[in-house]
Order: sequence, then structure tokens, then C-alpha cells
Amino acid sequence: MLPNIPVAPLQPLRLPWLNTIQAAILRLDLIDPLLSGNKWFKLRHHLQQASQARAPGLISLGGNHSNHLHALAAAGKRLGFATAGLLRGHPQDTPTVRDLQALGMALHWLGYGGYRARHEAGFWEPWQARYPGWHCIPEGGGGVAGAAGCALIVEQARSQLAALGWRGYDGWWLAAGTGTTLAGLVLAEAGAHVVHGALAVPLDHGVPQTVAELAGLHGYQLHDACRGGFGKFDDELLAFIELSERQSGVPFEALYTGKALMALREQVEAGAFAPGTRLIFLHTGGLQGRRGYL
Repeated sequence: MLPNIPVAPLQPLRLPWLNTIQAAILRLDLIDPLLSGNKWFKLRHHLQQASQARAPGLISLGGNHSNHLHALAAAGKRLGFATAGLLRGHPQDTPTVRDLQALGMALHWLGYGGYRARHEAGFWEPWQARYPGWHCIPEGGGGVAGAAGCALIVEQARSQLAALGWRGYDGWWLAAGTGTTLAGLVLAEAGAHVVHGALAVPLDHGVPQTVAELAGLHGYQLHDACRGGFGKFDDELLAFIELSERQSGVPFEALYTGKALMALREQVEAGAFAPGTRLIFLHTGGLQGRRGYL
């Protein structure tokens, strides 16, 4: 029996440039010290499937600062699954890698060419032979199961609107890395409210295609927020995050939530939203990854 995901608090988001619209932030970063952010939601159905199949272990992919692998290793440790991670590049010593090892995850470094092959037919076959019966999870916890798990995010927000003093809201704003969480919110909303995805990765990472495959072509808008590429950040972004943290009291990180917040400011200042618009900003967690650049 898997534990229930704690309810993330929905809080007012107060920043000086939010002077024409209202924003609230759903703090997924606060639900758990290890299984934080959107990762637990994306893993929820994968873990249920593994439990039902009585799989001895879980195996997935990510980089050396991967929030997904970090959450997967923690889930495995907590729920009694062995775990293995297939990592991009060559062996590196990072705070995240040390955590993965401490949590008991077996690590396999694929190089860069080997990691690019993850979408090719037959990629999983040698790993399934090496780890028979283990549950294989797509990169980032993606796929139909990952998107389905994110429906609970919408339920959590809606259950707290009255306490916030809101009778309703007009849309969502969140960072998009693989597009799975974005697709999950679009499916859960079913056209009731628009979902804005701030692309934290370049277009060639396939987010538009992923969202279209999982959720169709309507109910969302995509906005460029990658600032030069996946994992790229600059002094302007870091300064914006530092100022935003002082003004709001909320911690952000530079790969996803910081980029999404900066893209929201650009849209607000450009007059993209009518006065009085109410948006829910989704804090997708990922704060453990800050150790890689702070």
C-alpha cells in the first residue's frame, strides 16, 4: 500500500511586478524533504504498477543533478524497491550523485552517445536482461502513467481556493522540462482553464510533441524560457532569483522554477494578461539541484 501524497500548501505569491494580476503558488517543494516537487506525482502510478507486479526494483534515467533519479532513489529506499539509474555522460562526483549512492541506487554511466540512444527501439532490452522483472520508468517519470499522476496536483489546488479567498482562477503557469506535468494538468483541466508552460529546454527536446501526444493540441500555451539551452543559466537569471526570493520568501532554482518565474514576469510586463487575472504558479520543486551551482 503506497502512502498518500501530502497536500502542498497554496499560498499567495507577492512580487512587485504582479501589480495587475493575482497569483498564488502551489508549493510542491514543501510536501516532502526527499520526494519533493512534481516527482512524487509523476512517479505515483509507476510505483503502483511496480507494486502490483511485485517488481523487485525500479530502473530509470537522468543526469548527474537529476531531481527525478533523486526522488526515485528515495522512493525505492522508503518503499522497499531496489533502484538502478542510467546516467548521462561519464562518472562525476556531485551532491546528487552522492545522495543516489547513499540511498542505495546502482549507477551506470552511459556516456553521451549511449544516453542519446534511450529513444531507440531495443534500448531497454539489455537492462531488462540484467535486471529481470524490474519496472522500467521513462526519463523524468514520463509517459501516460506520469501524466495521469499529475491530475492530483489540480485537485490539491482546487481544494484550497476557498481558504485563499478565491472563487476561481483563470489558468496555470509552470516550468516544462519533459512536458509530462504540463500534459497532466491539461488532461485534468479538460479545457476548463488554460495551462501555460514555460519551456525550460529548447524546442528540439521534444516538449511540444510530448504534450501533443499525451494531451492533444488544445488547452495550453507554450512560452520560451530556456535562456540558451537545457541546464543553462546566466547572471541576470541568478540575480532575478535572488531578488525574487527576498521579496516573496519562496526559494527557487535556476533550471526550472526560476526560469518559469522570469518568463511570467516578461509576459505580465508585456500586458499578456488582463487586469485581475488569477494564475496558479506551480512550484515543481527541484531545490536539491541548486547544490550543483550555488
